[in-house]
Amino acid sequence: MDVSSISIIGLGLIGGSLAKAFRHEYKNLKIYAVDNCTESLRLAEREGVLDKGFTNCCEEIWNSDVIFICTPVSKTIEYVNELSHKLKKGSILTDVASTKGDLFTYIDGLDNPPLFVGGHPMAGTEKSGYQNSFAHMFENAYYVLTPTKGSSEEVIKTLKELLRGIGAIPIVVSSWEHDTVTGCISHVPHIIASALVTLAKNTENSQGLVKLLAAGGFKDITRIASSNPSMWKDVVISNGPVIVKLLEDYKHIVDDMINNINSGKNDEIHSFFDNAKTFRDGFSNIATGLLPKNFELIVDVTDEPGIIGRIATLLGNSGINIKNINVSNSREYEQGCLRITLSDQTNTDKAFEILKESSYMVFRKD
Repeated sequence: MDVSSISIIGLGLIGGSLAKAFRHEYKNLKIYAVDNCTESLRLAEREGVLDKGFTNCCEEIWNSDVIFICTPVSKTIEYVNELSHKLKKGSILTDVASTKGDLFTYIDGLDNPPLFVGGHPMAGTEKSGYQNSFAHMFENAYYVLTPTKGSSEEVIKTLKELLRGIGAIPIVVSSWEHDTVTGCISHVPHIIASALVTLAKNTENSQGLVKLLAAGGFKDITRIASSNPSMWKDVVISNGPVIVKLLEDYKHIVDDMINNINSGKNDEIHSFFDNAKTFRDGFSNIATGLLPKNFELIVDVTDEPGIIGRIATLLGNSGINIKNINVSNSREYEQGCLRITLSDQTNTDKAFEILKESSYMVFRKD
């Protein structure tokens, strides 16, 4: 199927990044969007990302070849209900929500369901809004496709080709597999990260020592706690049964550790960390995973005047886009003291090689 037009409902971080990615790779593609923020729509039009933006669904939207619904799952169901009887024949409807159970139950229960394929890009950041979107978000990122009962092989093939064009790696799984895996590697980790931050807040003293020292490893593993609370409330509710079961399994792991500590079971404690390390060391460093990726390098340098300026100049003169550079004062789990945050994987790889060639001791954050 040839795709000449797409529509994006919800021009936020993911929707905006899809629009920018498609515009960058498919110059002649007609791109429309629906959003309640007219400021974002007008900005996208001025940037040449959109052909036209609307505040409500209209003829241009339901006559598009592919429509991406980039909203929380509860709103996604509302839009499926609104669009299902208006779409032109052959239009493909897809979403980007991180849970599929409720949505698929609704769609498969329709008398005349649309051509719908669930979608979930394994990419993103803890930021939100069109202003934080970027065209290369999906490069080398897995993009999970979950077929419904009415999804044909031709529809799946069309979406795969379209997504490969923006650098994504499409894979096909069932909705049940999707919700179980994302519950384990995304939804529960968000709850745990927020729980750790709550623990730190409850442990804080009057001198603010927790905030002062909460950098390095602790700040990294709790970074996702800064994500949009409204969105995550919706995610947790929509994938409730899966998340509760996983949290119960997690609680058993924590209870076992408590018992091992209280009983002084050194071998069991060592095995706990060793088994986790072995499994974690087998994770891929190539494709982007589900949790937002941080593009950082750590440089081991001595504290001397001008060192930050020299490194920033070295990278800047080579066209490297530095988002942030600072001294890490709390680095219990880090090698080096200078933390450099880059914009993307390409800049990170290039900066690593430049610093290494200039005889700096540089480490990747993995």
